[in-house]
Amino acid sequence: MKLENAIRALAGTFILISLALAHYVSPNWLWFTAFVGANLLQSAFTGFCPAEMVLKKLGVGGSCCSKS
Repeated sequence: MKLENAIRALAGTFILISLALAHYVSPNWLWFTAFVGANLLQSAFTGFCPAEMVLKKLGVGGSCCSKS
């Protein structure tokens, strides 16, 4: 899987999980959803992507956030 696709899958999974937790556990889980969205937005402008660093260390190849 390309790194860009892995980041999108990871972000989507985190958002869906946090929405489910907000519905069934506590609305405070929506803060996690906001955190994921803020990270996606800032990475679009700055090129700094924390998920990219983590996934690279886990062996997922390619690059989505850096300019190549």
